[in-house]
Amino acid sequence: MVAHKLINKPLKALLCAKPMTDEKEEVRKIRIIGNLDGENIIIDYNGRVQELYQSGFGEIVGQKLILSKYEGLYLYEINKIEIFYNNRSISFNELMETFYRKDENILSRYLVYRDLRNRGFVVKESLEDGVDFYIYNKDDYKVESLKYTIFVLNEGYEIEFEKIFENIKKIKKEENGMIIAVLDRRGEVIYYQVSEATFYEKK
Repeated sequence: MVAHKLINKPLKALLCAKPMTDEKEEVRKIRIIGNLDGENIIIDYNGRVQELYQSGFGEIVGQKLILSKYEGLYLYEINKIEIFYNNRSISFNELMETFYRKDENILSRYLVYRDLRNRGFVVKESLEDGVDFYIYNKDDYKVESLKYTIFVLNEGYEIEFEKIFENIKKIKKEENGMIIAVLDRRGEVIYYQVSEATFYEKK
């Protein structure tokens, strides 16, 4: 596999663009209330929730907006929502600790999620084994216009490249690009595009 830093013209913005700060700099309104249910955050549907959905957060099921754990953490961090569990408001750290007990990689994946969101992308958690996120342009994600598939790695950790190769081979050919997001020891994210891959089967 040949991987390189994102220097191709169509992808350069992903590495060089300044983080989006609009959501953090808005006048903060009364926060929306959500309830923690397993790994999801459930919010009763209303006009303000529609604004979140239009911005690429969550899925509408009946009269509820269902947020993933990453979406919930992000919206909590930028002071958009407040989260309750067992009728008690919980802190951001408590929410993170709850998810960490089920997934020790939650923090590194969340840092990548947050970085991509701050850069203006709609980010959706993947349900495929070995794939972490799918990202879309903010203006066209509703038409299933997938931009990149994201694999998250931690710098300095041992990884099984054969497993990564197998996961990459499963990605549909029509998807635009495969990105490896490496979280370094300082918490910064470096992106690499998988531009060419050759796989050899064991004999």
